[in-house]
Amino acid sequence: MNLLRSMRSLVPDGTSHAAKCVFAARAIRDFGDGFVAVLLPAYLLSLGLSAFQVGVLATLALFGSAILTLGIGLLGAGRDHRRLLVAASGLMAATGLAYALVSDYAILLLVAFAGTVNPSAGSTSIFVPLEHTVLTGAVAPAARTRTFARYSLVGALAGACGALAAGTPDWLASLGLEREAAFKIMFLAYGLLGILGGLAYGRIPAGKRRADGQKTAALGPSRGTVYKLAALFSIDSFAGGFVVQSLLALWLFERFDLSLAAAGVFFFWAGLLSALSFPVAAWLSTRIGLVNTMVYTHIPSSLCMIGAAFAPTLDWALALLLARSALSQMDVPTRSSYVMAVVTEPERPAAASVTAVPRSLASAASPALAGALFAAGLQIWPLLICGGLKIVYDLMLLVAFRHLKPPEEAPRRIAPSKGHP
Repeated sequence: MNLLRSMRSLVPDGTSHAAKCVFAARAIRDFGDGFVAVLLPAYLLSLGLSAFQVGVLATLALFGSAILTLGIGLLGAGRDHRRLLVAASGLMAATGLAYALVSDYAILLLVAFAGTVNPSAGSTSIFVPLEHTVLTGAVAPAARTRTFARYSLVGALAGACGALAAGTPDWLASLGLEREAAFKIMFLAYGLLGILGGLAYGRIPAGKRRADGQKTAALGPSRGTVYKLAALFSIDSFAGGFVVQSLLALWLFERFDLSLAAAGVFFFWAGLLSALSFPVAAWLSTRIGLVNTMVYTHIPSSLCMIGAAFAPTLDWALALLLARSALSQMDVPTRSSYVMAVVTEPERPAAASVTAVPRSLASAASPALAGALFAAGLQIWPLLICGGLKIVYDLMLLVAFRHLKPPEEAPRRIAPSKGHP
């Protein structure tokens, strides 16, 4: 509840009730994702699994998230988004309980595929398309980008606090508790957060059903735009899958022998820098546009990732990764706002799902490849591949969409004065 109170100052008084509920649930959910993403590789390594097996599990978790997101998207047409979000929260609670009770690798793979534990710490989730649709319908177009910036800010701050909490098992172990038991307690806490998130989603006003009984329209006039965006976003997500938070933590553990507590502190500051970048992204987008904001902040962050791969010391690596964190997520609220802006209102639920599912599938393919590279001793290659592919994505996005402007960026026409043509 203290976390919820701390988030209130980020939500202006004029924010709709539905948006406030989504913000609260996002804070709860991302706090859990924040510590689980850091703890997951450490927990799996403590069970005797190899780096390759950790990568396979991360891939299955992301692939399962993609399948669930597709299912949610298909079910979401014409249905109450509140009920679907509550059901997803129930799955989150069940996932935490399963990880706490299970240690067999084969069963863990099944739990990873069917559950909600997210090795990318929230960026790929079955909750996101539904939340985007609820938020877009709850605010005026002029406030859309600012709302998505606040939505991302709330999630990032909560995720950063969650990453800081990842040091809890070490603290519990210092009190005499077995380390494996401490990990299991954290997964039980993750399940409890799923229940709390469900209570927050349950306060969203029920959606209105169409009087004519027809389902919400799928993709129509914006189909080509959405498919092209989905394809480009997939390149970005495939690249990001090489350094999802769990694998980046694994890289720091193996390359620099970073402790679990120190990793938690690092990911806290990384998450905080990402959070602070969201309002800046909203401000910058009003000056240079949504697409330019996405591209011109993303390329420098990718260069920092490539630089970190060659860092000679831990301090240099962490400094470059923190600089990347301050820039890499500025495309998150702008991307969400752009997708919602360039499609018609009836297409928004389908657009949110169609752009999310290919991203999830693409990001699911790369963690196993990264795990194989780690196992082969090629530790810098996941970072290099990630940075290089992301730069390619940014350039392609700029070329393809620099002329497609959202309504608020359309040039204003000045009415001719009397006596002039």
